[in-house]
Order: sequence, then structure tokens, then C-alpha cells
Amino acid sequence: MTHVPFNQQLLNACAALMLLLSFAMLSQRRIVSLVNLFAVQGAVLAATTLLLAWRTGAGHLYFSAVLTLALKVAFLPWLLHRLIRRLGVYWDTEPLLEISGTMLAGILIVVFSFGLAEPIAHLASTSMRNAIGIAVAVVLLAFLMMITRRKAMSQVVGFLSMENGLFFAAMSATYGMPMIVELGVALDVLVAVLVLGVFFFQIREQFDSLDLHHLERLSEHQ
Repeated sequence: MTHVPFNQQLLNACAALMLLLSFAMLSQRRIVSLVNLFAVQGAVLAATTLLLAWRTGAGHLYFSAVLTLALKVAFLPWLLHRLIRRLGVYWDTEPLLEISGTMLAGILIVVFSFGLAEPIAHLASTSMRNAIGIAVAVVLLAFLMMITRRKAMSQVVGFLSMENGLFFAAMSATYGMPMIVELGVALDVLVAVLVLGVFFFQIREQFDSLDLHHLERLSEHQ
């Protein structure tokens, strides 16, 4: 039996935890808990980045881990919780699919993701190449959450979780993106959340709700 190094076991455990958190977010209807799960997912992503930095000696990964902790574990969850309190949005409405149907779709997405990532995993030379399938699954599960939720706040958390999956995929395939790209993506995500926060308040003032089906009705009347 091939001996797997302890740090490799930790990386595999982090990858599995990322996938479990994606399923937990997919089944969660309480928006406060959804934001908390996003923060935990960011912490797991930061821990994975630190482990990779320690294993490979890549200095830029240490900076990436600190940036992830500051942005996705501290600032963005704090900002989202603040928006939730000010808007009074604590629960999502009934999703487009029932929880059981959503979870079944999620399982099918995981199977599809591993099949899709298998050729890429064979070409990659990183120690996390076996986690590429999980990274693709995290991205697609976040996309599924976005299209099955009605509340704008839940869709924003899905968008942020998708960005986590993309960053995890970059680490799995190539040990991360160039630093200038990571800084640009972090700035784009920060600006997007701030702009969407203003957008939330505009929707609330117009419709007294953050349920996006009101926007669909508005487009039908026009």
C-alpha cells in the first residue's frame, strides 16, 4: 500500500470539506447560516492555501492565504451580516427546486464534475491534481445555488462561493494564480459586493422585498 504523507492527507481532507460545505450551503435556507457557511468555506480555503505554501515553499501563497482570511473570512461575512440586519432578510423563500431535488441534482453534478476534470487531472503535475474534480464540483454547485434561489442575498453568497471554487481550482491545477491576478480578482469581488449592497437597498425601497420574482413581474409589464 502506498504511504500518503500527512500533509497530503490534510490537503485531501480540506478538499473533501470544501465539497461538504458546498452541499451544506445548497441545502441551507436560513441566510445568516448561509453566510456563516461561506465564512467557514473561506477559512478552509485559507488553510488549504497555507498547507500548499508550506509544502511547496511558494511565498505568494502565504500572501494569498492572508488575503483570503481578511476578505472572505472577516470582511465580506461582516458586511453581509450587516446588510442582513439592515434589510431584515433572514430566510430565503421556497427555492425553485425542493431540497431533496436540489441535493439529487448536486450529486449528479459531482459525478459529472469528476468525469469532466479527469483529463485535466492527468495533465496537471501538482500534489492536488486529484482535487480538481472537487473544485469543478464546488463551482457548479455554487452556480446551482444561484439559479435555484429567489432571494438576491442568497444568490450573492452563491456567486462568492463560486469564486472560492475557481480559486480552489486554480490552486489544484497550477498552485494558484499570479499575484496581480489575485489582487485584481479580490478587488473586483469587493467592489461587486459593495455595488450589490446598494442594489439591495434600491430593490427594497421599490418592492419592500428582496425576492427577485418582483423584477420578473416588472419586466413582464414593460
